[in-house]
Amino acid sequence: MPAYVVRVEQCMDDALPTADQVPERLHEAMRYAALTGGKRIRPLLVYATGECLEIDPAKLDIPATAIELIHAFSLVHDDLPAMDNDDLRRGQPTVHRKFDEATAILAADALQPLAFQVIATADHLSATEIKALISLISEACGSLGMTGGQAIDLASEGRQLSVDELARMHGLKTGALISACVMSACSLAAEMSDEKLRAMRQFSHDIGLAFQIRDDILDVQGDTEVIGKPVGSDQALKKATWPALFGIEESDRRCIELLNGAMDQLSLFGDSADSLRALASLIVERVK
Repeated sequence: MPAYVVRVEQCMDDALPTADQVPERLHEAMRYAALTGGKRIRPLLVYATGECLEIDPAKLDIPATAIELIHAFSLVHDDLPAMDNDDLRRGQPTVHRKFDEATAILAADALQPLAFQVIATADHLSATEIKALISLISEACGSLGMTGGQAIDLASEGRQLSVDELARMHGLKTGALISACVMSACSLAAEMSDEKLRAMRQFSHDIGLAFQIRDDILDVQGDTEVIGKPVGSDQALKKATWPALFGIEESDRRCIELLNGAMDQLSLFGDSADSLRALASLIVERVK
């Protein structure tokens, strides 16, 4: 799906202020945070779901761009000294190392509202569609979603979580925005049965949890030069992770179990879901 990566990066480039606009350093940091590498898994999920539901790609550009900008904002904050204190992201210095801590905070702060501006000013969407996307994505990145999950993650350092507590944290920290990718495309579909909506919701839940478990595994088994960030940081910070609780073998097994469950949910959609199937496999089998 390389064409979709090129597409969303062009949309992001268009949405971001140019680096020569005042304040130049802030805009340079925003562009660095958003455009310096990345797998673009989240926008790819938007486009693949849209393919499955036969939605105009021009409509899909809006949630794909907005969600990736929000993801970029979250990574800048995650890397800060007050959070994970990481020096490397996507094989490059983190934003607070490339610029400075204050600029990093401001860049992240500016990326989040920019995401909602992209939605609010979209020419290809109706007022109803704009409202639905803003409601869905704002919940996914707020205290009942990604930000809440990060708060639980920080509060859980050095603690032994139960299976349910760990799954809930992962479901908020990573799963909520992953789910929003799939469900944002569903919200733009002309018509969907309740059965198909439930299937997509379960698919997004399963693949979101699998994504975070694979990240946990890569933090133990990955290669810094391959994954683009330091390995072993979760263990150093005594974070609650799936491998720490269950070990690598059980974590791998759970990933495959979740992938199989996600694939089952796509059976309703036939061949039109082939891009989603390929992306789900990539999420679980990736090495970076």
